[in-house]
Amino acid sequence: MGLPLANAAVACALTGLIWTIQVVHYPLFARVGEAEWRAYEREHQRRITLVVAPLMLANVALASALVLDAATALRVVNLALAAGVFAATALVYSPVHGRLAAVHDRAAIERLVALNWWRTAAWTAQALVALALV
Repeated sequence: MGLPLANAAVACALTGLIWTIQVVHYPLFARVGEAEWRAYEREHQRRITLVVAPLMLANVALASALVLDAATALRVVNLALAAGVFAATALVYSPVHGRLAAVHDRAAIERLVALNWWRTAAWTAQALVALALV
């Protein structure tokens, strides 16, 4: 029960975090003035990485360990969702933040908020799958 419970705890923590980011934090980006934007976005990236990176690494590690223990269909789905969000964060969302660090772009912020619904849905789905594994 330990590994599935740890997996569910991390998946649920990430789900709560992404919903907070999606509904509260990202929409507030549009309220940051152009003069303050570059410093704000750099600090956002630094601080959020301290919170998210360890959880995301644990998420993929725990989901992988579950599959290595017993590769059931639900465990594979759990891993696919965790790995998919990890890859999307590295390949899509981090580069968007990198571009935003250079310039205040309201249209890019709106695209980030819209695009992030995919990650919000994926982590929510993973939390539900992870809870089903407990």
